[in-house]
Amino acid sequence: MSLDSSSIELELADEGATARLGEDLALALSAGDCLALHGDLGAGKSTLARAFLRAMADDDDLEVPSPTFTLVQSYALRLPVAHFDLYRLGDASEMAELGLDDALENGIALIEWPERALDDLPGNRISLTFAFTGAGRRVRISGPQQKLQRIQRVLDIRHFLADHGYGEARRRHLTGDASSRAYEYIYPADGDRLILMDAPARPPGPIIADGKTYPQLVHLAENVEPFIAIAGLLKAHGFAAPDIIAEQADIGLLLIEDLGSELIVTSAGQPIEERYRASIACLAELHGQRFERDVDAGGGRRHHIADFDRVAIKTEVSLLLDWYLPSQRGAAASDAERADYNTVWDGLIDALEASEKTLLLRDFHSPNIIWRPQHEGLARIGLIDFQDAMIGPSAYDLASIVQDARVDIPDDLAHKLMDDYLSLRRRDPGFDEQNFLRAWSIMAAQRACKLTGIWVRLAKRDGKPGYMKHMPRTLRYLSTALRHEALLPLREWCAKVGIGATESVSSRP
Repeated sequence: MSLDSSSIELELADEGATARLGEDLALALSAGDCLALHGDLGAGKSTLARAFLRAMADDDDLEVPSPTFTLVQSYALRLPVAHFDLYRLGDASEMAELGLDDALENGIALIEWPERALDDLPGNRISLTFAFTGAGRRVRISGPQQKLQRIQRVLDIRHFLADHGYGEARRRHLTGDASSRAYEYIYPADGDRLILMDAPARPPGPIIADGKTYPQLVHLAENVEPFIAIAGLLKAHGFAAPDIIAEQADIGLLLIEDLGSELIVTSAGQPIEERYRASIACLAELHGQRFERDVDAGGGRRHHIADFDRVAIKTEVSLLLDWYLPSQRGAAASDAERADYNTVWDGLIDALEASEKTLLLRDFHSPNIIWRPQHEGLARIGLIDFQDAMIGPSAYDLASIVQDARVDIPDDLAHKLMDDYLSLRRRDPGFDEQNFLRAWSIMAAQRACKLTGIWVRLAKRDGKPGYMKHMPRTLRYLSTALRHEALLPLREWCAKVGIGATESVSSRP
């Protein structure tokens, strides 16, 4: 296998290797990609196309009829795929009637016998050229460098799996998230399903302040070592975090235990009360413990858990100024507005000095909590996506779940969750409830201010407008947090710039 500036070359020993390449390409391609398959009869084009479509469908029995006579067969899959066979194309001019442009608008085009209409295919297409080599095949993959890099990444993952005894495992798309991480299901020939975490090192971003990028200022994980470290730490303290099966930290790959696929919400995204309340019990147990700061990350590496400090807090809330406020009113925050906002947050951070500090998982909410009904106690709650954990006010994680960013939490359930948590924590004679409730409101407001900016940034900068559906919920959560008397300065600032609504003062949400 080699990658130069224009192509990747692979040796495919048999039909199984060709099918695995099709599976791998299903993980690499994205909407707008055109894949042209060149080669003689029997070279492997149909084998690859069939494997590609079945992987996209996550259905090994998917019927994949040859489109030789119909010329095109369309599939409504994870991404729409149009499978073209141009062998019987009468004239290249007929391409306009087959809907290639429409197929590429939101999906992928897979084209056999592309030679029949090369001039009518996109110039940025990916070409696979098959050739016979004895009993096997050689394939040359060419195309734009950016697309080749995507393909090379999934091939590197296959090589990683092979190095650890899973070279012939089936791979299926699981999910991506708001970061650069992506996940796959790995199905070994025997044994339990596993999960592949693909977390390449973050590329250098723009300097924001003090010679640091945004991830550095807010202490986001820049490689997989924090995940390894925090997973081991949580397990050592009795919590259900995934085992690390294999790792290649230098290129950002982890093969981890699959804790399950049940979440704490219904398939329609509604909260399941029993599961949320069990999650609260787990969180109260976590907050009652103390954690070391320098943690083993394997391979002789150590990970230092950073503080959720003033710089991190203020950098996150600045997203409201930098992204949300301009999008709402069409004008940037004035210097005076920015100065007043920063002054307000300096005061709120000062008020957090006396708050209880412990390990924060940072995103303790529905997408990252696995429900494990076959277990009991703490083991029922599987924890994932904790690589950005820090030490800070324990109230932050309670705000994360009571004001779940992805789920509408009814008021009665929110109150039950708060009451459950407080009842459990009152068993600790050192627990200061009033101080905690003040910290909860500050942390809830901090998280909401951050999220308003993140949703807009994802939509405008990253081309992910779907996250904007969470904005109304986030603004409601902010309004709830602003009820506490400690948030009066922020409530007044928000009213002055036209954000949210002011409500009567309360001592708790």
